[in-house]
Amino acid sequence: MAEAAHQIAERIPINLVVNGVGRTLNLVPWTTLLDALRDHLALTGTKKGCDHGQCGACTVLVDGRRVNSCLTLAVMMDGAEVTTVEGLASDGTLHPLQQAFIDQDAFQCGYCTSGQICSAAGLLAEGHARDAGEIRELMSGNLCRCGAYPNIVAAIQQAMGRP
Repeated sequence: MAEAAHQIAERIPINLVVNGVGRTLNLVPWTTLLDALRDHLALTGTKKGCDHGQCGACTVLVDGRRVNSCLTLAVMMDGAEVTTVEGLASDGTLHPLQQAFIDQDAFQCGYCTSGQICSAAGLLAEGHARDAGEIRELMSGNLCRCGAYPNIVAAIQQAMGRP
């Protein structure tokens, strides 16, 4: 019995490209991507909200797609490219969504903001949203307890170049 417990606790090496930088982590198999980012890479912009995939605060981009990192085992992402809110800006210039969230005052407490921005970046890349109604529908997996939804939609529209 002790031998089986020892085998389960072994760490597994995984390789990720996080915000453009190659990283190798040795993780126990049950480590979520969220915990790998926060606890092993000190990227604390990604938030742990509900830990059940219901609030979207943990949303990051994996190979350009929106993912709830609290529901994703890190070992399943071996070889993936992960972008967090910290990786959206480039050369000291904010990503257009980050700037739009500031311009449109699209946050209050800020806890959900990183997940909202990463999810919006994925939404823009998907190219499915054409109007405010579609933005609201496609962002419905990201909750804001402060109720900043109208400003969040306005920020996404600004980043899309639409009024």
